[in-house]
Amino acid sequence: MKIAKTVVSALMAVSAAALPAAAQDTEKAKTLDELATMFDVSSCKDCHTKIHEEWAKSYHATSLVGSPRTLATIATTVQDGMMKEWGKSGVKNVKDITVEHMMSCAKCHLPQLKYATDEVAQEIAQAALDFLAAGKAGDDTKKQAAIAKVSQVGINCIVCHNLKAITHKWVDGEVEPNVIYGSTDGPHEDKKFTSMKKSPIMTESIICGQCHGLGPNFDLPEPTQCATLYGSYLHSYIPSGGSQTCQECHMHQDNVGHFMPGYRSASSASRAVEMTVDAHGYYFLPKAGDSIPTAVVKVDITGKAGHRIPDG
Repeated sequence: MKIAKTVVSALMAVSAAALPAAAQDTEKAKTLDELATMFDVSSCKDCHTKIHEEWAKSYHATSLVGSPRTLATIATTVQDGMMKEWGKSGVKNVKDITVEHMMSCAKCHLPQLKYATDEVAQEIAQAALDFLAAGKAGDDTKKQAAIAKVSQVGINCIVCHNLKAITHKWVDGEVEPNVIYGSTDGPHEDKKFTSMKKSPIMTESIICGQCHGLGPNFDLPEPTQCATLYGSYLHSYIPSGGSQTCQECHMHQDNVGHFMPGYRSASSASRAVEMTVDAHGYYFLPKAGDSIPTAVVKVDITGKAGHRIPDG
């Protein structure tokens, strides 16, 4: 028994050490408010004001909402997937939902959900369902309330510069809990994250590919076919001679930084596709004296981006 207790204690110590500073020395978040506080990045703007302002306008900042197509999709995943089509999910109502269930979406849209209890997963699911119902009822007040609730969490500084900053852990080691990863080594003036270290992938497309992915997600109990963008980048763009990274196109080319607007930027959209339109008109005469003005329109759209379009 002593040996068993020692092994369990050692495993718990290793598990705790793997937590980011935001989630260390604390229990799992029991509410969405607690999770937002646990992963709060408001202090980042003290030194990185411009970057924080760019990020705050991005879809990353409100990753559960999106356009807000994302929140609607989460709602239908719960309503039509978990509660109906996925007969063995064990979900009959919101109270049956666990963190594991919500990871179908949260794996990418809110990976820090793994540091929360099932009650938080249920809060998110209920907010998504409320959003969908309010939209159908035309109740904009309730719709905005649901958006506000889930907008307090998202893909933020901690997610990219800590949780997702290392992919090849047998080569580069595990993510260190008190470290913010970026382009340099040194001290970091923060109470939680006290050091900076270079991330081997921070300027590479692979850091984005962790979420804007390969698809489908076979690691999930119910695999989802969502974003496959990184797959087309690797399998088509790179073999065809492409060399730009996600960051070069979506951050640096238009100097938009952490806003990363993608298709919301007219400049980015214009580079992504080349469209030509050819049209000519004629008259169709089904019978004498009854001519119908008719047109033939030919549209050619050529993808010029580093990945298939549409994708995400």
